[in-house]
Amino acid sequence: MKTLVIIAHPNLTTSVINKAWKERLILEDGITVHDLYEKYPDGANDVAYEQQLLLDHDRIVFQFPFYWYSSPALLKEWQDTVLTYGWAYGSEGTKLHGKEFMLAISTGGPAEAYQAGGYNQYSMSELTKPFQATANLTGMRFLPAFTKQGVRFLTDEQVHESAEELVRHLKQTY
Repeated sequence: MKTLVIIAHPNLTTSVINKAWKERLILEDGITVHDLYEKYPDGANDVAYEQQLLLDHDRIVFQFPFYWYSSPALLKEWQDTVLTYGWAYGSEGTKLHGKEFMLAISTGGPAEAYQAGGYNQYSMSELTKPFQATANLTGMRFLPAFTKQGVRFLTDEQVHESAEELVRHLKQTY
């Protein structure tokens, strides 16, 4: 299985968790790491290149810090320009059918903040419904997300272990 991890973090050099994840994933055979902010500092996607990357992989992963209950802006722009009608969805948009889709998300806030009655009032499952809907519309199978929460409070050892957990999660068969 060939896995494409699309990283969207506007400040990856100052990140702790997403940078550690990227550095660990680069070492894995069968995983292609694709950093959108590194590739497109001006924000303009090469649609044909991006679509070919998707075609060349079986499992697509969006890796990002949870910003305002969604992804950073460049990933949204990527979705708008790459997942086009007639290619990714619509009566003739079947290019992604049968692929697997997964999220790898980090949050600064703790897990208990993301639940009914918590600070944010909603669970991560509820807040990621638009990504699940994207998988449904494009014919991909939505897999369980990898979520690491409370990352501002992790020790170096916990950051390292989370990177190992992410690798195991991405290699799991569903």
